[in-house]
Amino acid sequence: MYPTKRLIFFLNIFFYLCRPFNTIDMENALYIYNSLSRCKQPFKPLNAPHVGMYVCGPTVYGDAHLGHARPAITFDLVFRYLKHLGYKVRYVRNITDVGHLEHDADEGEDKIAKKARLENLEPMEVAQYYTNRYHAAMDKLNVLRPSIEPHASGHIIEQIAMVQKILDNGYAYVENGSVYFDIEKYNKEHPYGILSGRNFEEMLNTTRELSGQEEKHNPVDFALWKKAEPKHIMRWPSPWSDGFPGWHAECSAMGCKYLGETFDIHGGGMDLMFPHHESEIAQSVAATGKQPVVYWMHNNMITIGGQKMGKSLGNFITLDEFFNGSHINAKGEEMLAQPYSPMTIRFFILQAHYRSTLDFSNEALQAAEKGYNRLMEGVKTAQGLKATEGAADLDIQKIVDACYDAMNDDFNSPIVIANLFELVRIVNSVKDGKMTINPTELTLLQKTLNEFVFDILGLVDSNASEGNGDLVEGLMQTIIDIRKEARAKKDWATSDLIRDELAKYDIVLKDGKEGTTWSKK
Repeated sequence: MYPTKRLIFFLNIFFYLCRPFNTIDMENALYIYNSLSRCKQPFKPLNAPHVGMYVCGPTVYGDAHLGHARPAITFDLVFRYLKHLGYKVRYVRNITDVGHLEHDADEGEDKIAKKARLENLEPMEVAQYYTNRYHAAMDKLNVLRPSIEPHASGHIIEQIAMVQKILDNGYAYVENGSVYFDIEKYNKEHPYGILSGRNFEEMLNTTRELSGQEEKHNPVDFALWKKAEPKHIMRWPSPWSDGFPGWHAECSAMGCKYLGETFDIHGGGMDLMFPHHESEIAQSVAATGKQPVVYWMHNNMITIGGQKMGKSLGNFITLDEFFNGSHINAKGEEMLAQPYSPMTIRFFILQAHYRSTLDFSNEALQAAEKGYNRLMEGVKTAQGLKATEGAADLDIQKIVDACYDAMNDDFNSPIVIANLFELVRIVNSVKDGKMTINPTELTLLQKTLNEFVFDILGLVDSNASEGNGDLVEGLMQTIIDIRKEARAKKDWATSDLIRDELAKYDIVLKDGKEGTTWSKK
């Protein structure tokens, strides 16, 4: 019986991944790297044109840092591109406001409750404050809000119901008012570790029993429901005890409620693959008998000095600190050479593929700032280009196709950006009179830059977003006119002074046949 059930389990996975194509654009099929199969696979939505996507959101007990920005921007890119292709996407991103204990363990203090105790606040006061600040930071990064943003504390009933199903199906046990998932029992019928590649027997042999976890039948078992200690503030009644749900329970329960027992995409950071996502799979299979997700997507880490950036390690830099340009580390050293705009941060993250590591350095961010400014300047210049009737074909369509090919190849944003810079090169050549462009291709070039830069990559012009675009343009034109007048009078000293003073702010003036233009380095 045991081998047969495992065979059926694997066959179910196989049939999920081998369904007939049902996508919108067959000629440019989107391929996604699936962490479950460890390879790229064509995207086949369960119910096209509808797509269900769930992404693990923040645990709101502190300010968002650069590590939080990466999954937010990664899956914002996925969300934007799927909508661009014509899919109707229901994007669910949760807020963890209960159940996430210190060190991601089954014992210890709730992270939010600890913050509340230290600051003499209500736990929900802490959660609301940092949720608001998280939203403000994401808005600055131009991250679109999800379709639904459920809170763990608002779905206790659903989590209790799921735990009861798992108990009824024989994959959990109750000890002293707490409920634990029985991994050994589950593994006899469904392999535990299919996502992370971990082997249950090896885990059993290498996992030591920690103090406070004597209730578990095996040290690898995880909590579905924890009985609250008398001092624990956040607690709810359940059939087993007054307590709170285990950290893994919320995503399984809320994903099922809003997207169904099986949905298309589940995303999150690579650090969540084990134990969080592995446990989600086990819970869902134990409760429903079905694999919960077709495509598992994981973004890689942002590192600092080669080490993962995170709150638990104390080496993080908050987004507000990046925006303000100051962060003093534990050694008393200033880590930031300058302020970095939200769009510089977004560009920095997008210029690396989401599955590659990304190491923080001031040099890397300064290079990203220059690249972002050059791209924005190219987009602005493109809007003012004049077409030439009968001009030779520049094969703009080939570059457009390359952009789509890159996005369809597992959302390869750095290749997209490289092709956009090729369009910027053409824009500058046309502006300088080295090339001419016909009306059809100019329209295509302008449309491509607007769609990929703004709609898909989600970049915005920093000046325009602050409402200063017209003001800056007006001031710069006034300065250019003053310099033009000085040059006409052969007042080279004034002309050079204007140029040199602007250079201090990384503003470059360029004289051409059609007048003087300006740009940022």
